[in-house]
Amino acid sequence: MDELTSALNAHMDQMADLVEKMSAELRSGLKPAYDNFIGFFHAIDWTEPWLVGLISFHVVLLLLAVFLRKNINSQMFLFLLALGGVYFAENLNKILAANWKSFARQNYFDAHGLFLSVLWSGPLLVISIIILVNTLFSMCYLIVRWKKAELRHRARLARNKED
Repeated sequence: MDELTSALNAHMDQMADLVEKMSAELRSGLKPAYDNFIGFFHAIDWTEPWLVGLISFHVVLLLLAVFLRKNINSQMFLFLLALGGVYFAENLNKILAANWKSFARQNYFDAHGLFLSVLWSGPLLVISIIILVNTLFSMCYLIVRWKKAELRHRARLARNKED
């Protein structure tokens, strides 16, 4: 029994060491990505009026998506609007890169479109996913209502047939 206990303890020590090494490796591997992420957000002047307007636009769009969640037509309009914004993000990046001096203090618009992807397309995709999930829930609710109505109809037909 002592051999089994010592083998079990040795195995637990090995597993604890493995988990500790893996978490240290993961932390050291994610450190550069975390530093880049923090550096990206520190490089942005969040007091610029157009950035405040952009964030306000995303907040308003999100609130519209939440408040109009019962209206499927409005949801689909917002969904297509958001996905259209993502679709035209590359063209928008080119236009904004050419004209950044007229509205910004520094050029945020690189050739790869990272800034626009993070602050324009990212929130639009999140809002689109929220709308899509809401639509799926609405469809599930509609299917349940339809099935209940079908079962009531069948019960009514069976009751009438018995009479």
